[in-house]
Amino acid sequence: MTGSERPQTMAQVDAVETEQAGTDHRHTGAGTWRAGIRRAIRAGSRPGPWKRGLVLAASALLLGLLMLLHAEIPNRIGNLGSLVETFLPWFGLFVPVLLAAALWRRSASAVAALLLPVVVWLNLFGGLLGDKSHAGGDLTLASHNVGADNPDPIGTARDLAASGADVLALEELAEQVRGTYERELAKAYPYHTVQGTVGLWSRLPLSDTRPVDIKTDAGPLGESKPAEVKMHYNRALRTTVATGQGPLAVYVAHLGSVRVNPRAGFWTAHRDRGAQALGEAVAAERNERVVLLGDLNGTEDDRALAGITSRLRSVQDEAGDGFGFSWPATFPMARIDQILVRGVKPESSWVLPATGSDHLPVAAGISW
Repeated sequence: MTGSERPQTMAQVDAVETEQAGTDHRHTGAGTWRAGIRRAIRAGSRPGPWKRGLVLAASALLLGLLMLLHAEIPNRIGNLGSLVETFLPWFGLFVPVLLAAALWRRSASAVAALLLPVVVWLNLFGGLLGDKSHAGGDLTLASHNVGADNPDPIGTARDLAASGADVLALEELAEQVRGTYERELAKAYPYHTVQGTVGLWSRLPLSDTRPVDIKTDAGPLGESKPAEVKMHYNRALRTTVATGQGPLAVYVAHLGSVRVNPRAGFWTAHRDRGAQALGEAVAAERNERVVLLGDLNGTEDDRALAGITSRLRSVQDEAGDGFGFSWPATFPMARIDQILVRGVKPESSWVLPATGSDHLPVAAGISW
């Protein structure tokens, strides 16, 4: 508007301002309308809570199926099934991780899918969360892989003697420290036997003691070793403990070690052969009351130990408090040190304090 076109009266000024306000209002209304359309388009294109996080939902379902069908995982490739079963309880840690991710993504489908692994895990291990132990018991048992490289065998022996166990099994007894354990345990345990690298100390008399061949004496090419070499490396024994309620057959075993490496995967050949032989020995045992103590280098869930666990019951499952992990001692992740029974009643099961070994001792109370 030029100087000559400027309004000369108040009425003209009011008319101009009214016209400009109407134009601004129309522009603002159009902008708001367009912004609303854009918001509606974005909302319509954004997936809803049931469509978000489908990858997380699939991961949760796969986790549940892995735990549910762990027995179907083949062992043909690197013993993958046994490896999964060894650390099976730890797969439950993926649940809170997936739950946090599902909540962050606001994914209803992922949260719902997590019900499967939760239910499966609780079905498998929920019974271990509570304390099922009972006071008392007729006999206290203990087992410990004392470790060939244990820097303090004297302290270990004294700790075990103070545990109050009536029957004490030791595995991985090195020849150079065997005398140390015999001297330190002699006062608490008047009866003992050592067969190769395993031994049993008892407050009660022993009889019918013999080594058990668990077939770990073959060389790398399958050649047989001399008898004296076999005995030196013998890893299992069987004896009878005379109790006030009758004879108790006790087995002590240290199955072969397992290894994880990139080429062979989860290597368990010696362990698996020993487990099969030990299962056959237990199956042939005529005594109704049987106890197996030892380092089996495998958990109860591992299918390779089925020949043993199908004939004997775990005291930890029936009378324990928690998982009872025993290895490694610095951060226990698996219970590979077992106390298994038949014909007696487990009353309690617990893990003893650490010694100089890389395993934790395990103990149990049983009654008739």
